[in-house]
Amino acid sequence: MRACTVAAVQVAPSPRPLCAETVADNSARAVALVRDCVAATGAELVVLPESVTTGFTPGVDVETLWRLVSAVPGPVLAPFATAAAELGIHLVVGTYERGPEPGVVYNAAVLLGPSGVLGVYRKTHPFAGERRDRGGWVTPGEDICVVSTPLGRIGLIICFDGDYPELSRITAISGAEIICRPSALLRSADLWTLTNRARAYDNHVYLIGANATGVDAAGVCYFGNSMVVTPTADVVARAASHECWVSARLDPATALASLTPGSSVPQGFDHLADRNLALIRRHADTLLGEAATPFPHGRQPT
Repeated sequence: MRACTVAAVQVAPSPRPLCAETVADNSARAVALVRDCVAATGAELVVLPESVTTGFTPGVDVETLWRLVSAVPGPVLAPFATAAAELGIHLVVGTYERGPEPGVVYNAAVLLGPSGVLGVYRKTHPFAGERRDRGGWVTPGEDICVVSTPLGRIGLIICFDGDYPELSRITAISGAEIICRPSALLRSADLWTLTNRARAYDNHVYLIGANATGVDAAGVCYFGNSMVVTPTADVVARAASHECWVSARLDPATALASLTPGSSVPQGFDHLADRNLALIRRHADTLLGEAATPFPHGRQPT
């Protein structure tokens, strides 16, 4: 990758009931913030939150949601594609995506460049209540997404995906230098920070986490705290809880210059190169086997 300025823009969804006008208003506000951010910071890569076009909890049934969103590329994404082209930037947009048949909706992160859609990632680990097979509205995706761009190799994950180290590890091994995490996190700022820092440090990648703020159409609240994290787990930019952006300069020449931020001790290890592959191969069946926590919790066995 080359040195570049990146930004996370956190947006509050409209709290009004979800309809076509709400989707258009959400998109227009997000695009306006992106334009202001780029004008102020010169960011070349901008990341928006998860489901920025609708809000995470849509408050409508899955068939209605399917009708309100579009395929990728499609009309819902068009204002963002226009902005990316006019600004000459790379833009990550979180949006629900219309699937191949009514009722199939994906939670997608779309990487746009000046020329249009460069890659689409569909959330592989939907949050519990979001999953269609548990009464929600999202059908899980099936694969990773890493895209080579003039800025570097960009990988995509979405929100709850960040709780699963294997996904970010596969994405990093597949070449990602920057992982973008559009989110509408529903738990705590501590867990948000922990998982962002861990996934960046686990894999020695930059991580840009753009989290929603405000209240969505179903009355669910979000806390913002969007951030940029370095490959040594240093949070170099962090937002508060209002609509805003944060930006940082990423420089691969200094990404692993020291053991910890500001230290005179050089970085002497590589979490990817130094993996004990013999151990991993020996326990591959265990790693790929069914498992569940032994502790009591809210989800009932199915």
